[in-house]
Amino acid sequence: MSLLNRLRAQIAQDGPISVAEYFTRCLHDPRDGYYATRPALGASGDFLTAPGVSQMFGELIGLWMLETWTRMGRPAPVRLVEIGPGDGTLIADILRAARLLPEFLAAADLWLVEVSPPLRQAQAARLDGAPLAPRWADRLEAVPAGAPLLLVANEVLDCLPARQFVRTEDGWAERVVGLDEAGSLAFGLKPLGPPPQGEDLPVGSVVESSPAQAALGAEIGHRVARDGGAALLIDYGRDTPGPGDTLQALKAHRKVSPLAEPGQADLTVWADFPAVLAAAAEVGAATGPILSQGAFLQGLGIAQRAQALVAAQPPANQADQAGKLARQLDRLTGPAQMGQLFKVACLSAPGLSPPLFEES
Repeated sequence: MSLLNRLRAQIAQDGPISVAEYFTRCLHDPRDGYYATRPALGASGDFLTAPGVSQMFGELIGLWMLETWTRMGRPAPVRLVEIGPGDGTLIADILRAARLLPEFLAAADLWLVEVSPPLRQAQAARLDGAPLAPRWADRLEAVPAGAPLLLVANEVLDCLPARQFVRTEDGWAERVVGLDEAGSLAFGLKPLGPPPQGEDLPVGSVVESSPAQAALGAEIGHRVARDGGAALLIDYGRDTPGPGDTLQALKAHRKVSPLAEPGQADLTVWADFPAVLAAAAEVGAATGPILSQGAFLQGLGIAQRAQALVAAQPPANQADQAGKLARQLDRLTGPAQMGQLFKVACLSAPGLSPPLFEES
């Protein structure tokens, strides 16, 4: 029985389910969930992440990690961790940059936090012959404690479920997934008591709340506060609290109805960076400003890196390379592309000042 039919049967028997539960089932159902069975990344898949746009993205993050490790006093060992490594492109580019500092590679052990069997296979293939051999964990908790972390999570928060609340004429209601008269999946509303936030929002406003995102922020924050180190969280989302319905489904790089094909498309919601940073600060982590991806990459010298890549080409190829890299730069840093929509946040041990996130 397909996931769609199993969901319809469950709802018919037990009643509507929350958007958060629907979200989790679509992505992680062991039999038919998107990430459990058919994640499709890259230009030929369902969506493209920043590491797939240009090698410069991962290389600059690698250089950020090397400088942060130096500011930490070059501890050994140090855990190099990526949560949600996708097809392994980002960590492969980070390791390429890390070759510039052999002492770091000698001190580091590599952990990939990944629950998807197909993606683990892709990561293993991508990292075959890499300077560090990866080890995998299903969750951050399974990565051994007792050593400082350098952690990156790119487009992970947006894969964590959120509840949705709608302001109606009669008060607040939670958006749920039920069945319409024809037996098809349909959104509905379940009346609630007190509002999740603010009484002053107009009727029709949607507020999202993701305890899962906040819990990940708290877990990472606790880890760096206790063991030392720093973490970069990169995602599209909001840098100030506010309403908005951000649930979307992507298939073949096009938006589709989130209810159309459960398990067949990638579902996402915006990252709630203020809530994530607040949860991390509450457990003792230091948090810096929330930067746009454009400002972050420009601050790390992406324009200069592009110029160096052009100069490394034979003269006959430089014009083509310059045009290609200009398009990549615009995609990663342009305000109409990923540069403004995507944000970068840093969680770190108290007293550490990671590059671009120094305490003012």
